[in-house]
Formats: sequence, structure tokens, C-alpha cells
Amino acid sequence: MADVETIRRLSSERFTCRAYRPDAVPADVIKSIVDIAKRTASWCNVQPWHVLVTSRETTEPFRNALADHAARHPEVDSDIPFPEEYRGAYGDRRREVGYALYAALGIERSDKEARARQVAENFRLFGAPHVALLTMPAELGPYAAVDCGAFVASFLLAARAHGVATSPQAALANHAGFIRRYFGIGDERKFICGIGFGYADTEHPANAFRSSRVATEDVMRMV
Repeated sequence: MADVETIRRLSSERFTCRAYRPDAVPADVIKSIVDIAKRTASWCNVQPWHVLVTSRETTEPFRNALADHAARHPEVDSDIPFPEEYRGAYGDRRREVGYALYAALGIERSDKEARARQVAENFRLFGAPHVALLTMPAELGPYAAVDCGAFVASFLLAARAHGVATSPQAALANHAGFIRRYFGIGDERKFICGIGFGYADTEHPANAFRSSRVATEDVMRMV
């Protein structure tokens, strides 16, 4: 039962960090996180994931370049289609977490400028000293993307076990082409998402709330 309680605790403690301290994560800790995540199960064991991880020194110029590009090119340039809209309960959950974040930051729903500034923080990586950029082979299709999602989940829990905070960021996929060109990643790979990571600024109000989860009965049916 100790193992069960450990994974329950790590899952409960993990949150999307939106403000970081500048301290770098030691290279051996980063390697350990990826070593754990790479054990993720995959379709036919193809292990389609690859992560390009920035150091603190390379993160800063990338952060500046990405933020500048996103400000000048707001159009979506994703390798994988985004949902056209979120309906019903999915839309409700999306709005709930957005409202909770704005409330924690003291941003009124009517304050469009402040909300836009907070959205732009996605492209500044919320100040994270590192980002892991996840890609997959283009020819492997949707199941490889599913595998990569499982890899992301493993990465987040492994990071939490090391006391490292994370920000899984689908928002970066809005600028997949720019990111691939910036790092010389060929068109034969699709960009999935980024994971900003580092040590959380626990005093920042953006880290003061936690998103909710639905009841187990809402996501499971036993027959």
C-alpha cells in the first residue's frame, strides 16, 4: 500500500506551475526525470517520443524569441488540429480553471488587457528556467500522439517526485512551425507540446489555486 499512497500523493500534489524561481534544475535530475518517463508504455513499444530540453542559458533567448513571434503572429500554426470548440461539461471545466486563475491573480473577467497579458505568459514559459519540447515522427499518426500523452503524464509525475514543478503547455503548439525552425527540427517530426519546468515560486499568486477533478463515477462505468 505504500506504493499506492506514494503515487496518490504525487498525483494530488502535482499542479500546473505558472511562476518559477530562476534556479536551474541539475542535469542529473533532468536525466533522471526522462529516464523514468521513457519507461512509459507505447503502442507496439515504438517509443515515438523525443524531448529537446533547454538549459537555463538557452531557455532565455528562446523565451524571448517565442514571445516576440507569438505577439506578431497570433494565428494558429499547429501540427495537430486543435478542437474547434469545447462543449458542455468540457467547456465548463475549461472556464472553471480559467476563472480560478484570474481570480487568484485579481484579474476581473471584463479586463481583457490583463487577461491577454496572462495568456502571453504561456509564451514566456511562465518564467520557467527549462522547457522540454516533445515531438513524434509524423508518419506514425494518432496512436503515437496518444503514446506521447502518456509520456507527458509520466514526465510530470517523475518531476514531482524530484520536487520539480511543471507546466504542460499545449499553447506552444500554436507555433509549432516556429519552434521546429528555431531548433532545426525537421518536418518529418510533429510538435506535440512543451513542458516548462523548474522550481515553483510558491509565493506567487498564480500558484495559489488548484484545479478540480470530477468524481470517479463520472469517468468510469463498471459492467
